[in-house]
Amino acid sequence: MRFSTLSLAALLLAAPLAQAQTAPNGAKSSATPTAAALAPASSVPDRLDLDDVRNFSRVYEIVRQAYVEPVDNKTLMKAAISGMLSGLDPHSEYLDKDGLAELNEDTTGQYGGLGIEVLQVDGTLRIVAPIDDTPAARAGIKPGDTIVKINGKPVDADNIDEMFKELRGDPGSKITLTILHEKSDKPIDMPMVRERISVTSVKTREIEPGYAYIRISQFQDDTAPDLEKKLAELVRKNGPQKGAILDLRSNPGGLLTAAVGVSDDFLDSGTIVTTRGRLQDSNLSFEAHAGDLLHGAPMVVLVDNGTASAAEIVSGALKDNRRALIIGRRTFGKGVVQTVLPLDADHAVKITTARYYTPNGTSIQAEGIKPDIALADLSVNKADSPPSLIASEADLPNHLANEDGSKGGKDIDNDGSAENAKLATQDYALSQALNVLKGLALNRGVPAAAATTPSKH
Repeated sequence: MRFSTLSLAALLLAAPLAQAQTAPNGAKSSATPTAAALAPASSVPDRLDLDDVRNFSRVYEIVRQAYVEPVDNKTLMKAAISGMLSGLDPHSEYLDKDGLAELNEDTTGQYGGLGIEVLQVDGTLRIVAPIDDTPAARAGIKPGDTIVKINGKPVDADNIDEMFKELRGDPGSKITLTILHEKSDKPIDMPMVRERISVTSVKTREIEPGYAYIRISQFQDDTAPDLEKKLAELVRKNGPQKGAILDLRSNPGGLLTAAVGVSDDFLDSGTIVTTRGRLQDSNLSFEAHAGDLLHGAPMVVLVDNGTASAAEIVSGALKDNRRALIIGRRTFGKGVVQTVLPLDADHAVKITTARYYTPNGTSIQAEGIKPDIALADLSVNKADSPPSLIASEADLPNHLANEDGSKGGKDIDNDGSAENAKLATQDYALSQALNVLKGLALNRGVPAAAATTPSKH
């Protein structure tokens, strides 16, 4: 099984080593490693058995001579390299010219397709997460769904690479996915039209006066500066916020540098994340700088089983630094870092080079992040109730008027319960997060107005 790069470099956590890139804390990823840098860490020789080489050569020749259809040497070598990498873990892979082009599209959020992050596992295509405001999201695709057919053709282990490529295509072209929802045994057809996916990774709004809602759908090149710009605009328009909800549900991840930048935007100090691997350049530590965009206002982070990779880095950083409460479901659990190592101008290897650790030194690989407050994946409906003739003292005949005659009973029905009910029926988890956030804000008090909103560099 392996992760795709359908949405953006959704699970790629390191910038290409061929292009040294300064991280938010000033640390740099190295240039292409030298032969010495790539040497095994262990001094114990691991000699290749000649019998293994002979077996490889024999299998190679058998395929060339006996396979039902002719296979050229170039195709066989590409398959051998791909098989070697895919046998390591789900995230390492060989990238040809098309793969590199897709990777470049992914990191900028520009490509033609459906807007889904897909995992190949045991001959199936499993949905990690749909991206907001894309054909996949509008069609109702959810994390954990399985694609069983594409345009009526079943997906199986023999054709999975071909089916995988079908998901992308020219904008305006039609495609029908047969989807099996998680915990369902009845596949359904979902006709869709591919679009030019131009993903805006950050959206902000006031969910209620004084309470900011920040949605990050993935982590790409411009995510941190876009967050800083949009949050500053929200504060200028509405004033200092009492608290904020950071929604990372169904966020499949993205660039390590973007995750560090977003974490830094809400922290004044402390470790954000550390990475450790066999190469010296894989051992990095990222620290926060002074300048919290919310000036310490309480935060709640919403997560689910589609919160993966870079989104887990942010969740772990804010949780371990006691900056935010994590609410929702256990996250996906991808705690490893991939690096792109160029082979030539048109080919590269994307290989797992490090594990990453939250500020407390915890690896979340295959474990995920356990929320502080767990929420089941539920929806609620407004209960039917008969009309009530007497709902309060104000409905009783001959009741005494309030001493403050200016109120006149006008605010009796405006207690916020109607708005709460509306939000709960639309998004139960979000309504619960807002209730928790209000409690945190009440405990903290009214935020002090800030003359300026600092930006981080």
